[in-house]
Amino acid sequence: MASSSSTYRSSSSSDGGNNPSDSTVTVDERKRKRMLSNRESARRSRMRKQKHVDDLSAQINQLTTDNRQILTSLTVTSQLYMKIQAENSVLTAQMAELSTRLESLNEIVDLVTTTNGAGFGGVDQIDGCGFDDRTVGINSDGYYEDMMSGVNPWGGSVYTNQPIMANDMNMY
Repeated sequence: MASSSSTYRSSSSSDGGNNPSDSTVTVDERKRKRMLSNRESARRSRMRKQKHVDDLSAQINQLTTDNRQILTSLTVTSQLYMKIQAENSVLTAQMAELSTRLESLNEIVDLVTTTNGAGFGGVDQIDGCGFDDRTVGINSDGYYEDMMSGVNPWGGSVYTNQPIMANDMNMY
């Protein structure tokens, strides 16, 4: 800057200025105004920079809060998913069990239906139930009793005397 002001002074003085000290005063005045302007510009720049940093800090805080909420929501959703998946597994197992029992009951119905219509190949039946007179008799009280203990008249079905059980693992 000294060279520019000295150049300005020398050119002012060579231009025929009245007083060389007047040109120095005007140069110093311009230099002072420029310095003030630069200081003000630097102050505004620092303020803009500080505002930008404050805005970024506020944005970081907001994004951190949003991230925390999303993680909480994700955790809750994951827990619900695991719970529903466990319930689905229980229901799938129950469905398989009930399907097996339904098949067995359908076999029993088919057996009873075919036995009632066709008979036991000429063997006498009691009340059309398909029981052979030789295996079932009437006791002194008037009730039917099984003469052959251990023989299952329903064709050996495993599920005839078992209640339907539900898995109580996650039942409400």
